[in-house]
Formats: sequence, structure tokens, C-alpha cells
Amino acid sequence: MGRLVAIVGRPNVGKSTLFNRLTQSRTAIVDDTAGTTRDRQYGKVDWCGKEFSIVDTGGWVVNSEDIFESEINKQVELAIEEADVILFVVDTMNGVTDLDDHVAKILRRSKKPVILVANKVDSNDWMYNVADFYKLGLGEPFPISSASGSGTGDLLDEIVKDLPEDDTDEDNLEQIPRFAIVGRPNAGKSSIINAFIGEDRNIVTNIAGTTRDSIYTRYEKFGFDFYLVDTAGIRKKAKVNEDIEYYSVIRSIRAIEASDVCILMIDATLGIESQDVNIFSLIQRNKKGLVVCVNKWDLVEDKSQKAIKHFEEAIRKRFAPFTDFPIIFTSALTKQRIYKVIETAVEVYKNRGRIIPTSQLNTYMQEVIGAYPPPANKGKYIKIKYVTMLKEQVIPTFVFFCNLPQWVKEPYRRYLENKIREKWDFTGTPINLFMREK
Repeated sequence: MGRLVAIVGRPNVGKSTLFNRLTQSRTAIVDDTAGTTRDRQYGKVDWCGKEFSIVDTGGWVVNSEDIFESEINKQVELAIEEADVILFVVDTMNGVTDLDDHVAKILRRSKKPVILVANKVDSNDWMYNVADFYKLGLGEPFPISSASGSGTGDLLDEIVKDLPEDDTDEDNLEQIPRFAIVGRPNAGKSSIINAFIGEDRNIVTNIAGTTRDSIYTRYEKFGFDFYLVDTAGIRKKAKVNEDIEYYSVIRSIRAIEASDVCILMIDATLGIESQDVNIFSLIQRNKKGLVVCVNKWDLVEDKSQKAIKHFEEAIRKRFAPFTDFPIIFTSALTKQRIYKVIETAVEVYKNRGRIIPTSQLNTYMQEVIGAYPPPANKGKYIKIKYVTMLKEQVIPTFVFFCNLPQWVKEPYRRYLENKIREKWDFTGTPINLFMREK
């Protein structure tokens, strides 16, 4: 079991800033707006050779006008339950508030080791306010400034001292596949992740833009081991009018760049729209594996095979010329075919690493090229003499050696790619084809 530290506290005390400081990243969105963080956000911390996981949570609120209040508080409670050590962050500039008292009572009942973190001690003048937090009954407060990093070294020393021994094997952690769930707002990305893991890991509402950060979840069930990445919905630039949403979209794009396979969620009740095509293009430009998931299929009246075929043809037509990808019709609500999505994503990931022996490749491709050679250009004939597949590449990459590589046009390249796909299973993954002079 890995070691986990949870950061909790009321809104706007600097929890996400502290999370970014300790993880040495900009993973969590930081903004002056209360309630910016909603879902649990996980990261890794390495201090003096000792590594542990850390989770950022939303600010604890009661009787507020925030419609996400109950869901945020539920996420905080879950983080407290699974944590080994809890960092209770308070604001030195504002002193003890009623919400701080409320959170302190919850933490005292939890029986977990709690470190009281007095944040925003940005100068020595604020040190005099730190003593006020003794009244919370949680021990000595640690004065820090998460913005400048002052005092965070002593805090990390205290965290490491309180953590249990770690027996998790982290040797191959970076080799674990990453599957990013992407799509427009309200397509059901968070719902399907909750359905996958069997718990309310991410907040789900009918309001577009509920998810803001890119949330990583480790999936270790049924012999599988990979990360599921929930992302914020990607809207058109013209419709993004908040700073927070802008950074959410940027993080979604970064999640695509860092992933191995993208599961593109399409809302079955709305059909395929131009923004779905834009997200698909983003996946293609980054050369990522693709599984198309048509969600909310339970809300569609006509579920006949004819309707399914019509929907598939419409998707492939909009995404052409790349059409060799799986399409799965699911419902996150009823869990219809959701595990088929996982199995298919794993297959696509395996296809990305498929290696074809050079002898088999040349035997087959020479027959293909002989049946339909490259068109002559200006009276000169193109002769492809040899083909090989490069190993240890991010995606399958084939190199064709010929006498006039510059005259091999795109239509013939597509012909070669289609023939490769007909022979070997590269479903869902893009292929690179290069022409080199022999």
C-alpha cells in the first residue's frame, strides 16, 4: 500500500498552492475564486529520497450558495478516510474561523495524524498570529508560506516522520499506461470513470464545466493496471470566458499529450459535432491511440443495428481519412458495455507496441507493391526496394527505401498504410510512414 497525505481546509487558504509547491508542479489550478478546486487531485512528492502521494481537496464549506458544496465535502471526507497523514491548512492572515473549528472537529474524530499548517506567513509580522491556532487543539502549528516556499522544508521533515513504511513497488510506475477520457463538456467523462472504479471518485453534475483539473486514477482490477485521466470538457475558444476554464482546457490538452490512448466521449443525444472533430484532430496531431465511446446510449430511442451502423458511418465520415478505430456504444449510468471500453483501450495500447518481423513485412509488402506499383512521374518510375519497421518508437513506424522518395504522393502512402492495416492489427493507433532514398 502506498503512503498518502491529504491536504484539507476551508476555501482559499492556499491548499492548491501548497500542493503545487510540494509536488514541484503546476498541476492544480490556483485562483483567488473560492471553490476553484472540486475533485481530489493526486500528485507525488520526493523528499530526501522518501516518496509519498499527496492529494489536494476542495475547500470545506457549510451552508454556502455553492451548488457543489455537498459533493466537494464528500470528496474531502473520502480523502480523510484514505489518508495516512492529514495536512490541515489554515490562513494566518484571517485567524481562526468557524469553518476552521468545524474542520478541526472532524479531524479530531478521524484519529489520524494531523499536522496543522499555518499558511500565508509571508513575512515575520504574521508570525505573531500563528499562536492563535493552538486553540484548535491539534498541536503546534507549522508556519509556512506556500507561495514563496518558506518553511516547507521543515513541514516535509515532519510529514516524512509521521508516515508509515512504504511497501509499494514503484520500479515500473512510469511504464504504466495512461488512458485519457476526453470530450466536450457534459459528455459523461467523470460518470464513466466513477462507473469503471465503482465509487464516486469524481464529482458529477449536469452542469457543464464541473471538472476543472485533470484527475489521475490508478485502475488495478481484473488483471489490468493503468491510469485513467479525467479531464475538463474542451469547448470552443470563443465560448471559454473564465480564466479557470481556460486553464482547465490547457490541462486537458496536456493530459492528451501525456497519454497513451485517448477515449473520446461523444454524447449520443447530441450526435457528432464540430467540436468532437476538433478534439479528434488534437488527438491525431499528438499521435495518440483512439477509442471512440458513444455515451448516454440508454437515452436514445432507436437502438437498432441500422441506427448503430448509421451512427458509426457518420463518425467515420467526419473523422476521415483515419477510420481504423473502435467505436463502442455505452451508458455510464447503466454501466452498459463500459468494461468493453477498458478492454478495447488496452488492446489499442498493445497495438501501439506491435512489432512486425522484417522478413514477414518485406514478403507481404513486395506483393502489395507489385500488384499496384507507385504511379510514374515525368516518365520516371519509382521502385520501392525494401521496407523495415523501426523498433522502440512511440507509435508504429515504417520506413520504405526507394529511388525517388520525394515523388511518392499522399494517396499512395494511404494505400500502403491501408494494406498494412489489412494484414496486421493496428486498430486505433496511428502509423508513421517514411520514404527514404536507397
